[in-house]
Amino acid sequence: MASMDDLAKKYVERINQSLNPQRAQPETSSKQYKDFKAQYLPKRLTHYERWCNTSVKIFSVSPSNQERPKLQRAINTCHLETTPEGIISFSLVAPMFFILMMAVLFFVAPVMITIITGGDAGASGSMFMLFFSVFVGIVAILPLQKLPYYLANAWRMKASNQMVLCVFYIVTYMRHTSNLELAIDFAGEHLAPPLSLDMKKIIWDIETERHNSIKESLDEYLEDWKEWNPEFIESMHLIEGSLLESAESRRVELLDKSLSVMLDETYEKMLHYAHNLKSPLTTLHMLGVILPILGLVILPLMVNFIPEVKWYHMAMMYNVSLPLLVYLLAKNILSTRPTGYGNTDITDINPELKRLKKFLIGGPKGIALSPFMVSALLLISLLLVSLFPIGYHIVNSDRDWVMAVDGTFAEVPMGSDEYKAAKFYFLNYREIPDPRGGTFMLGPYGLGAILFSLLLPLSLGLGIGAYYSIRSKDVIEIREETRKLEQEFASALFQLGNRLADGIPAEIAFQKVSIVLEGTRTAKFFDIVTSNITKLGMGIEDAIFDETRGAIKEYPSSIIESSMKVLVESSKKGPLIASRAVVNISEYIKQMHRVDERLKDLMSDVISSMKSQIMFLTPVIAGIVIGITSMISTILGSIGNKLSDLGTQTGGLGSAGAGSGLLEIFGQGGIPTYHFQAIVGIYVVQITYILTVMVNGIENGTDILAEEYQLGKNLKHSVMLYVIISAITIVLFGLIAGSLADI
Repeated sequence: MASMDDLAKKYVERINQSLNPQRAQPETSSKQYKDFKAQYLPKRLTHYERWCNTSVKIFSVSPSNQERPKLQRAINTCHLETTPEGIISFSLVAPMFFILMMAVLFFVAPVMITIITGGDAGASGSMFMLFFSVFVGIVAILPLQKLPYYLANAWRMKASNQMVLCVFYIVTYMRHTSNLELAIDFAGEHLAPPLSLDMKKIIWDIETERHNSIKESLDEYLEDWKEWNPEFIESMHLIEGSLLESAESRRVELLDKSLSVMLDETYEKMLHYAHNLKSPLTTLHMLGVILPILGLVILPLMVNFIPEVKWYHMAMMYNVSLPLLVYLLAKNILSTRPTGYGNTDITDINPELKRLKKFLIGGPKGIALSPFMVSALLLISLLLVSLFPIGYHIVNSDRDWVMAVDGTFAEVPMGSDEYKAAKFYFLNYREIPDPRGGTFMLGPYGLGAILFSLLLPLSLGLGIGAYYSIRSKDVIEIREETRKLEQEFASALFQLGNRLADGIPAEIAFQKVSIVLEGTRTAKFFDIVTSNITKLGMGIEDAIFDETRGAIKEYPSSIIESSMKVLVESSKKGPLIASRAVVNISEYIKQMHRVDERLKDLMSDVISSMKSQIMFLTPVIAGIVIGITSMISTILGSIGNKLSDLGTQTGGLGSAGAGSGLLEIFGQGGIPTYHFQAIVGIYVVQITYILTVMVNGIENGTDILAEEYQLGKNLKHSVMLYVIISAITIVLFGLIAGSLADI
């Protein structure tokens, strides 16, 4: 009777869960699943979990009944350990904390300091920054509430990029062993996160008795992909259908059909995506890139003729608002990208290669330094040098280095006759009337200072670029070699299959094929296998997969590894079965390679303009604008000085009236060219970063290794080009401004 009560209680609980989806699901995950999740879940997601769980304790807010199941679904997709209440609470607590922090930093603290020092408290504190922070905080509430959807979508995109490989692994395994549970476990072993996490979760849900069969567990998982990837569901249903076929030919036909459906639908969806991408990219270029760059052309006039415009106004627009706008537009475009044939980070396959992501001194076996430490040292060193003009002015506030008319350099007091007669200045701080009374020094505007300021964006570009280059350069070289091997591997497998079909054992077949393929990368792989067998007496499995001497260690490819595992397993059933398995794997690899090349052709036209924008147009235009701004500022400053001298000599022009208005216009106030260049330089770094991430996302999907490699290359190239163009134009236009100032 007790057992019947337990059974009734169990089914009542299941019915309640079905009728009330808002109730929390029972804990079914095993310790292995939690350990696996802790290893592969991105750190930013674990931080987000803690922030949400802390926010709900501070200020708990519940979502609406309509929003709750959607949020829970997004949470489950990302495998987050939080609740819908935590999501909503964080979206309110974080903006409130941001507004409070900005108010204290830019308003309360300056007012308190002014009161303590006995100044005018009403004139201190930045109302602009206060209102801007309130505006940003209010606007951020909705994106923070939608953040789980963005994270879930990013997770889906990364997972969908691996679905072609997932179907490939399952089909490859089931051709020789018709067992869906083992096939899914095989796919989970060879896929990289996040899809490997999903595959393992399917198996663990059976082990923890959440589901009674592999079909039930798989069907529940596929429900999450109905809206996003129907071709994956169709392929998996064809694979499930193959289990019901009694005829071997019909079973194999369904397996082949499942992979063909996945490949064909992938190409068709990517074709539509490429066609629909032109309009969003045009919008992104115009609103986020072209118009801001063209706006830089008129900024020199605003800088010099509108003294009310301060450097932090421009910084908020170009270094905060515009990058956020471009980033959100880019993420929205990437969110619609369909399934692709993506690449994986080979360090996920072979963790020993993670050492290559560090700065190595003395070769692979030498000292390994953190790339963050190396890049931070480079960044901070250049940054400190770029701040030299400001530090020099703090120490010597009344002196400046100048180049006299005769071409000699000297340190002279500001305001002296030698200072006024100079052609070029190092600092060139200007005395500006203070609306509260008196004057203050504004700058630097000098040619030397603006050249020093170029080291600020250079520090960011080289520092961040070096970080990503160190992390990716050596690893991606190995992956490129592995990819070249994969391209050759299909034909090599075909030849290996033919040798096996002749009844030759696999140990001998490897040696014969390596002789035929002599001089190729595949031959080297086969030679290692043959050497391990003949010289070390290993079996075929150890010769390939041995932890210390196995051939697979030299080529960390999930496709090659899975192909060899299928070969080892199928060879146990005889050479003929192994032959058919290897030949079919060869055909599958060729099919995936053809689709991959067609996808790249589709994307090449779309992203070519973006690559030119990153590598050439943006840094060149911005560099020229910096030179023009420096020239205009120098000319107007010189005119202002001459008007001031003329007013002093005549006793009239420098007084009230029209003369005073002219004096205020020419060279009085505005944004110092040092600050102007720093803002524009940082914008170049930001826009290069965002566009590089977007180009990689469109071209490769969620490929972190390729993204880091492109970031390292593009940041260094674009910023170096910007600095070189800026330095040349600053010097050339500075010479022109110096000659015009003498007229």
